[in-house]
Amino acid sequence: MKYGSPKIFLMTVLLIGAAAAGWFIFVQLQKLTGPGKGGKSSRPIPVEVAQIQHGPIALKRTFSGELEALAEFVVAPKVSGRVERVLVNIADRVKRGQVVAELDNAEYIQAVAQAEADLVVARANLTKASSDLKIATREFKRTESLLKRGIASDSEFDAAGQDQLAKQAQLKVAEAHKTKAEASLETANIRLGYTKVTAGWTGGNEYRLVAERYVDEGQTVAANAQLLLIVELDPVVGVVFITERDYASLKPGQLVSLKTDAYPGERYPGNIERIAPVFRKSTRQARIEMSIANSHQRLKPGMFIRATVVLARVPEATIIPQQALTIRDDRSGVFIVSQDGKSVVWREVKVGIREGNRVQVEGDGLSGRVVTLGQQLVKDGSAIIIPGVQNETANGHKEATSQ
Repeated sequence: MKYGSPKIFLMTVLLIGAAAAGWFIFVQLQKLTGPGKGGKSSRPIPVEVAQIQHGPIALKRTFSGELEALAEFVVAPKVSGRVERVLVNIADRVKRGQVVAELDNAEYIQAVAQAEADLVVARANLTKASSDLKIATREFKRTESLLKRGIASDSEFDAAGQDQLAKQAQLKVAEAHKTKAEASLETANIRLGYTKVTAGWTGGNEYRLVAERYVDEGQTVAANAQLLLIVELDPVVGVVFITERDYASLKPGQLVSLKTDAYPGERYPGNIERIAPVFRKSTRQARIEMSIANSHQRLKPGMFIRATVVLARVPEATIIPQQALTIRDDRSGVFIVSQDGKSVVWREVKVGIREGNRVQVEGDGLSGRVVTLGQQLVKDGSAIIIPGVQNETANGHKEATSQ
């Protein structure tokens, strides 16, 4: 008993506290539900309501993605050399065919001079070969005439003929050397021209912008090394990736509306241009490309975008707030306020398009006002009170319920 007395005292205190708490809860419940068997409510339940609307509604989806340039052109030299000048820089406007960089051309000028000298030699050799052939031809004809008169021998005639054939072959070789020298000179001139690097893209707009610069003056670059990246920004391309759920609802030509973090208060219209015919295996998503007009070139490749696409539109629908929907016995429905505003009626609905906080519903008797807050406390036929309305006509009752 000596060691058990504190435990008994503690248990007694806990029991008394539990009894007091239970009595307090019982009193509060009586105040809320009022007296009556089974705890049934005898007072109207306060609720908030909203007007049922009728009008157009659209099914929209918003996808995240980024902007890409419509076209990219990498400027690269066709020959190696030291960069003497880069004539443009990032954000500069470039015209098609414009010279954007120059390489050191001393070596290529020397190559042209060497090719010109080789061509002079080839032409001289051709002239000599042509002259030798003429002499050999005259000698052959003279020997042939002497042979007919019995002055020259057959061996002399054969030797003259062989010499003529040799001179003909030498002439053809000289002509080939001349052609080769001309080709070498043309090649040298072309390679000299390559030291002036041009931006020669095909298609698209006449002007583009420099997006990246990869080299500076003085650097030695190899043939086909990247010098500049030039992009076309009007229109710009928006790229998003979508799942199978929305894939079937999209088609080329659909209108889109874009927002960017750079210009949060502005929207940019566009349309779907291309839809990938395959899904990426790693993400199970398909690439969607959108074309967006960008005449002022405010939109830049790499910007994060949110593209909103209208998948479906209903011109005339019954619309309620999202919070008005409730579930009873696994069925979706709403509580419609009676005309006198004192009770509610349960109406089952079929849910359609959702647009933000607005929901399209179909069903019978959907007009007037709908309960948006407090519907978990009511049932079909329950009495209600709308605070904003009751304050004008039942202030005394409200004061009584607030005491």
